[in-house]
Amino acid sequence: MNSRLIVAVLSVSLLAPVGASAASFPTRVKTNTGVVEGRSDRDVLSFKGIPFAQPPVGELRWRPPQPATPWSGVRPAVEYGHDCMQKPFPQDAAPLGTPPAEDCLVLNVWRPSQASRGKLPVMVWIYGGGFVNGGASPAVYSGEKFARQGIVFVSFNYRLGRFGFFAHPALSAEGGQGLLGNYAYMDQIAALKWVQKNIAAFGGEARNVTIFGESAGGGSVHVLMTSALSRGLFAKAIVESGGGRGSLMGPRRLHEDLPNSPSGETIGLNFARSVGIEGSGAEALAKLRALSAEQVTAGLGLMTMAQAGPPTYAGPMLDGQLVTADPDRAYLAGTQAKVPFMIGANSADIGFPFAQTKEELFKSFGANAAKAQAVYDPSGQEDARTVSTRVSMDQSMIEPSRFVAATLAQHGLKTYQYRFSYVADSMRATFKNGAPHATEIPFVFDTVDAKYGKDLTASDEAMARAMNAYWVNFARKGDPNGAGLPHWPAYSLASDQIMDFTAAGKAVAGPDPWKARLDLIAEHAQAAAH
Repeated sequence: MNSRLIVAVLSVSLLAPVGASAASFPTRVKTNTGVVEGRSDRDVLSFKGIPFAQPPVGELRWRPPQPATPWSGVRPAVEYGHDCMQKPFPQDAAPLGTPPAEDCLVLNVWRPSQASRGKLPVMVWIYGGGFVNGGASPAVYSGEKFARQGIVFVSFNYRLGRFGFFAHPALSAEGGQGLLGNYAYMDQIAALKWVQKNIAAFGGEARNVTIFGESAGGGSVHVLMTSALSRGLFAKAIVESGGGRGSLMGPRRLHEDLPNSPSGETIGLNFARSVGIEGSGAEALAKLRALSAEQVTAGLGLMTMAQAGPPTYAGPMLDGQLVTADPDRAYLAGTQAKVPFMIGANSADIGFPFAQTKEELFKSFGANAAKAQAVYDPSGQEDARTVSTRVSMDQSMIEPSRFVAATLAQHGLKTYQYRFSYVADSMRATFKNGAPHATEIPFVFDTVDAKYGKDLTASDEAMARAMNAYWVNFARKGDPNGAGLPHWPAYSLASDQIMDFTAAGKAVAGPDPWKARLDLIAEHAQAAAH
C-alpha cells in the first residue's frame, strides 16, 4: 500500500472536529417548523426523515414544493422517510433502505456529537439514478464518516420519473407564469433553502455549504450552478460523473417540439393516452392526479426506460425559468455561480455506444476519422464494442469533465479535476477495464465497509479514507489539499493536470494521459456545436 496514503489515513483518523469541546450537542433541535429529536450513535448525531416540504400528493402532485406544515411537540427523527416513488431494481449499486412512496420530501442531517466553538462546514448530497431511481436511504450514502471529520452532512429526496419531470397543457394553463415541468429541480432548491434557514440550528455554517452529486445528481449540480433560482444557496460544488456538455438526458423543451425531441407537453399527452385519458384540459388533469402512484410510475426505472412507441417520460427540460440554457452554454458565457469547483469521472465510466462497427464509429469523426482510429484503436485489434464504449464514455463523461474544469478555470475560478481508476480488490476479476460508473461513491463517503463487507481490504480502506479527506478539505476551504495527502494541483488547460486515484491504490497528480483522446472529442464537440 502506498506510504503517502498510509500517512493520509493516519492523519485523517486522528483529526477531531474543528473547534471541538467536551460539551455534547443536544439531540433535540428546533427547526422553523418544529422540534425534532435525533439519535446519538458512536459520537455522531443523526436526524432523519425531517420534512422540508409538504407531501406532493393529491392536488400537490405536479406542483412546486410547498412549505412543510409546522407541528407541535417533539417529532422523532430517528428513521429514514420514504424514498421517492419509483420501481427499484435488484442490481442497484445503492439499494434503497425504505419502501418508495409519493410522500417523500424529507431530509437527513448528521453532525458530530460533540459541540463545537464555531459553525461547521456543510455538505449536501444529491443522489443519482438517471432521475428515475435513487434515494437518500442507501447505506453507502450515510453521512456518518463526514460527521466524524467535523462536517454537518445533509441528504434529501427529490421526486423522480413522471413525478419529478412532467408537463401537460392543462398544467401549463393551471400554473400560468409559475414554475413548471422540472419538479425534481424545484425540490432540490427547496431543500437547499431549508438548509439556509435551519442548518445553523444543527451547528452548520449556512455560508459554507458544498453541494455534490453523482450521475443524475452531478447533472443536477450543473443545473444548480447555472440557474438563477439557486444563486446564493451554496458556496462550493462537486460533480461526480455528471457530464457537462449539453443536458445529461438530452435536449427537451417544455412547450416546443424539436426534431427527434418532442416537448414535455407532447410527452405528457402521450402518457395520458397510455392510461386511457384523453383531452388537454382541467378534466384530464384531474384524472391524471387521481391515478395511483403505481399507475403513474407504470414500471418506469433505469432498466425499463427504453420503450417502443411514443415516449411517455420527458425527463429534464428547458422550462424558461429554472432551466434556461444547457450548462455548457452558461459556463462558456461565465454566467454560472462563481464558486470553487471540483469535477471528475471514472476510468470505465458510463457511455452509450451508437456504432455497430468500427468503420461506422470512425466515420462519425468526419475528416478526423484516421486520427480517431489512431488514438482509440492504434493496433487495430480491439473489437468494435470495446472501442465504441470507450469513445461514448469520453463523449458523455470524461471530456465534459475536462471541458467544465477548463472553462471555469479560464473564468478565474479555483477548479480541481480528478479521475477515479481504483477498483476494490474483490472486484478486480470482474472490472477488468477500470472503475465503472458510481463505484467511487463508497470511497468518497468512506462507506466501503457497507459496500464490500467481509471482502474489504486494507488497500480499499486506505483509498476510502484518503478520498473522504480530500472531499472534506474541499468542503472546509475550497481546496482539497491537506496534511499527509499527495498534493492536488488546481486545474488549468495549459498544464492539464488531474488527480488520478489509480488502480494501484495511489493518489497521483500529473498530466492527463488521455489528452490526445480528449482533444479529439473536444474538437468534434465544438464542430458539432457550430
